[in-house]
Amino acid sequence: MLSGAVFAVCMAGTTLPTPLYPLYQEKFGFSELTVTVVYAVYAFGVIGVLLLVGNASDAVGRREVLMWGLGCAAASAVCFLCATGLGWLYAGRLLSGLSAGLFTGAATAYVMELAPHGGASRATFVATAANMGGLGCGPLLAGVLAQYAAWPLYLPFAVHLALVAGCAAVLLRLPETVRERLPLSTVRPQRPALPASVRAVFGPAAIASFVGFALFGVFTSVSPAFLAESLDVDNHAVSGLVVALAFFASTAGQLAVGPVGVRRSLPMGCAGLLAGLALLAGALHWDLMSLVVLSALVGGCGQGLAFRGALAAVAETSPADRRAAVISTLFVVAYGGISVPVIGVGLLTGPIGLENAGLVFIACMTVLVSGAAAYLLRRPVPARI
Repeated sequence: MLSGAVFAVCMAGTTLPTPLYPLYQEKFGFSELTVTVVYAVYAFGVIGVLLLVGNASDAVGRREVLMWGLGCAAASAVCFLCATGLGWLYAGRLLSGLSAGLFTGAATAYVMELAPHGGASRATFVATAANMGGLGCGPLLAGVLAQYAAWPLYLPFAVHLALVAGCAAVLLRLPETVRERLPLSTVRPQRPALPASVRAVFGPAAIASFVGFALFGVFTSVSPAFLAESLDVDNHAVSGLVVALAFFASTAGQLAVGPVGVRRSLPMGCAGLLAGLALLAGALHWDLMSLVVLSALVGGCGQGLAFRGALAAVAETSPADRRAAVISTLFVVAYGGISVPVIGVGLLTGPIGLENAGLVFIACMTVLVSGAAAYLLRRPVPARI
């Protein structure tokens, strides 16, 4: 679906800098804590947009909000192309967060609404696969271009800028799905409130989403540094591929939700996250590349199972006129997982080292995901899909 392709291109831009952080550290001379803060600025941008205008597409229309998102993605690429200091990186990441915040709820709802009659399950997969698949394509594209082409800090963003321009042309040709459009003045900042029909499923769905995104956040922000410092892997294509594998495995996990079923996918996803965390702990302790790859695959698959199950359950129980706003609220929780733990790892890296900081993170996430799994086993998520 063309709407899914537009979604994927926008999300690819948000992870494009991942394998390039070591090059930026060398060029601008900043610490690992600064890397995690730069990365987390993106999450704060997403959360801010979701809270302030997460319901905007329900009022003004999906296409208009998505065009704003593409504009922010283009501005982010320009910031990285012009980067002469750390301030440009902060600005680029903030704009990237704004683009993702505008896209997450609106694009997910848009893909579902453009699906033919009876294609709701397939549309849910397309939406979540476009999200995670796009996030995986970003580091892979940037890593390959940085390793094997000229201008490693510029060419990836120039390519993405061209892709964004193509997406804008595609989006203009797609139909609007919001029938009764309201003026922008009707959009108001929203607190994370939920319709009564969603509350029973939202809690466990949000817990699973938080843990999955936390694992991805730490994996994406610090794994290139770990590969370089502990495993002597300085090939940008390899570091980009390792990160991409986690997102691609997430897509595979999402595909498995169909035969597994939503009720079982959430606890099974938590089990996959636990296994991924254990493998990552082994990788940090023994400095083994094979365990890094396995943790990306297993943890990513678990995240995909949990996240698609969460999204499907929440979307199914949401009123049509509140669907984008409810989905945006779910993403607020998920992106909270990306930001807070990532900064925590950065703060601990200085006093105790990157590997020990990673182990502390793994211990905290293990406690959280174990509690979520136990809760889901006692009170399974009801779903009609």
